[in-house]
Amino acid sequence: QVQLVESGGGLVQAGGSLRLSCVASGNFFSLNVMGWYRQAPGKQRELVASSTRGGITNYAEAVKGRFTISRDNSKNTVYLQMNSLIPEDTALYYCSASVNYGATYWGQGTQVTVSS
Repeated sequence: QVQLVESGGGLVQAGGSLRLSCVASGNFFSLNVMGWYRQAPGKQRELVASSTRGGITNYAEAVKGRFTISRDNSKNTVYLQMNSLIPEDTALYYCSASVNYGATYWGQGTQVTVSS
């Protein structure tokens, strides 16, 4: 089993910043793509950003230039630095990770609320 634990969410004013962290633990020998998704009330879950083990990143258009994903492979951790937050960024943010031969795991989510 693999556990993903997110932290760093909270309430912030528009224009502010937050940094999310996600630590992976458990029984795996390879941690491949790690990413962040978000789901706002009444909307589908959507990809925010992802990173391969080698550092190749991908971002949703809505967050390009404002969010930065990074990872520390030695700590099995992925981060999401979120700057210039806007109310539309309000959502439950989930960490995901593909391990070993492709199984995907999810965290429980951390709430990000941006007030106007």
